[in-house]
Amino acid sequence: MTAWNGTDLSGIGAAEELDLESERSDGSLRAPVTLWVVRAGDRLYVRSVKGVDGPWYQGTRTRHRGRVTAGGVRADVTFHDAGPGEYADVDAAYRAKYGHYTSIVEHVLTDAARASTLRLEPR
Repeated sequence: MTAWNGTDLSGIGAAEELDLESERSDGSLRAPVTLWVVRAGDRLYVRSVKGVDGPWYQGTRTRHRGRVTAGGVRADVTFHDAGPGEYADVDAAYRAKYGHYTSIVEHVLTDAARASTLRLEPR
C-alpha cells in the first residue's frame, strides 16, 4: 500500500466532492464522474450508490487505475476493494461528513453500496 502525503490526504479528504476518471483498457481516461469522498484515518474512500452494478464502479474494474481531482489535488490512483473490516469506519466517515444531507446519505450506507467501497491509493 502506498501512503498519501499529508497535504494531498487533507486536501482530498476535506473536499465536498471528488472527480474520478477510471482508465480504459487502452490507458485512456473515461469522462469524470463526481462523487462524495471520505477520509477514514489515513485512507480515502468512495462508494457507488448503485453498488457494484453502478456504471462508474464498473469502469474501475478494467484496470483498477485512474485519476482523481479534489481539494486542489490531482492524483493518479489505484482502486482497491475495501474489506468488510473497513466498512464501519467508512460508514462513520460518511455520516460525519455528509450527515446533514439526511435523506441522501443513507443511500451510501446500504449493503449494496458497502460492497462497492473502494480505497484510493496514490501511484
